[in-house]
Parts: sequence; C-alpha cells; structure tokens
Amino acid sequence: MKNDAFKLIQNNRSAYHEYYIEEKIEAGLSLYGTEVKSIRQNKVNLKDSFAYIKDGEAFVAGMHISPYEQGNIFNKDPLRVRRLLLNKREIRRLKEVTQKQGYTLIPTDIHFKGPYAKLTIGIAKGKKLYDKRDTSAKRDASRDIQRAMKRDS
Repeated sequence: MKNDAFKLIQNNRSAYHEYYIEEKIEAGLSLYGTEVKSIRQNKVNLKDSFAYIKDGEAFVAGMHISPYEQGNIFNKDPLRVRRLLLNKREIRRLKEVTQKQGYTLIPTDIHFKGPYAKLTIGIAKGKKLYDKRDTSAKRDASRDIQRAMKRDS
C-alpha cells in the first residue's frame, strides 16, 4: 500500500483562474535524477507552463525545475522541454481535442504517486475577462455566506 502514496508537490492556481478545466489526465514525466530530487524539495514552478503534442509525442514546456544544490555538473536546464509519458491512444485523443477551436493543454499540478513524479494535465478552454470577474464574484459571495453562517452558529 505504501507505493500508492500520493504527495502533492505544486498546484497551478493560475490555470484555474485563466482557464475552464474540462477534463484532467495524469501523465508520467521523463526526468533526470537531479530534477526528481529538486521536485522532492518543492522547487518547481508550473505557472507559465503548457503542454503540446508534436510528432505523436506529448511535451511540457515552460515548467521551471530549479537546479539541485548538490547536483553540480549533472543539473539540466531548468526550463528545458520535458517529454510526457502517455500511451498512444491518449496522445491521439489529446491531439484531436487541441485541434478544436480554443482548447489547450495546461498542467494543473505535479505530484508523486509512489516513487514516480506525475503531472496532471487539464484540457482547458480560455476564460474571457468578464468570466474571470464572474468567477471571482461568485467565490467572494460564497465566502461571505460561509462567514455569516459561521458567525450565527
């Protein structure tokens, strides 16, 4: 059972602000040892990252993994493009979805599942400015309601 342990490392909160996440897919990451050690120390940033499909393979770009302090010559470029480990059927389906108007692949979180680093990719559609305001207003209203209910009880 210990191998099924789930440990969230980083959540991409800006993805939920900028996009409607319609579906999520978990993908493995092709990483070097120093990158894994750096991720275990929570030194990863997903803020400006995105995923894409090219030549039948899935990649994630813009994901910043800070160099490992004790890594010296084995450290890789922090912003290098990393390959995602998905099966052929999943890649084909993602390619079909991203060819639709307005859809893109956005990393929503990075976590460890047992000893393996996994990236959750969301099939996302961009929000307009008025959608962002509406979401913010709804969140504020529900927060006010929760506060009022807590105060009354």
